[in-house]
Amino acid sequence: MATGRARAHGAIALAALCALVLFTATALWTQWARQDLDWVQATLSLYLHGPWGLALRSAYCVLAVAIMLLAWSLHAASRSPRRSAAAPLLFWMAACGLMGVAIGDSWLPTHAPLLAPLVHGLAANTAFLCVSVAMLLQSWYLRADPRWSRWAGAAWGWAWLCFVLLWLHVLWRGPPRGAGQKLVIAAVVLWLLAVAVQAWRQSRPPAPR
Repeated sequence: MATGRARAHGAIALAALCALVLFTATALWTQWARQDLDWVQATLSLYLHGPWGLALRSAYCVLAVAIMLLAWSLHAASRSPRRSAAAPLLFWMAACGLMGVAIGDSWLPTHAPLLAPLVHGLAANTAFLCVSVAMLLQSWYLRADPRWSRWAGAAWGWAWLCFVLLWLHVLWRGPPRGAGQKLVIAAVVLWLLAVAVQAWRQSRPPAPR
């Protein structure tokens, strides 16, 4: 039974890893393909419209599913005494915010142009704030898990870096908005990728001696 659960968590981690790679590849492709936008100044949300916009909106939803899967798997497989539902719930709220951005930007600008900016801002802020706090909580939980203790310190430090970068982006208006936002997104995705890889490795059976 334990082996079956480990395989299930391994499959979830691998699926989340593939989804994160797909999102990263799509986001990078749109930066190269959209020559009409300055990648330094334009935030990633501006790429949701126009050429390749549908692909990026789809990638947002794929990223949201990856976050949901990874959050559930980490919670279900946790051996940490600090384990609670707070981190997965925050991750799921962040994922809902991402899907809100993707779905809202699909039709709201045309059918409800006055409502679109409000929905986009609320969904995007929910995604950023919830995922940054969830990363801190999840890293704190992992530090008490014996299987993660050697790696969780780095995850904890990286989560704090993401949190600081987010608030610098919000409060410091000096740097280019596009580059600053994409730096925050890249840092968050890198944390998720590293956690997914580690979760997948832990699900694999030990090598025979």
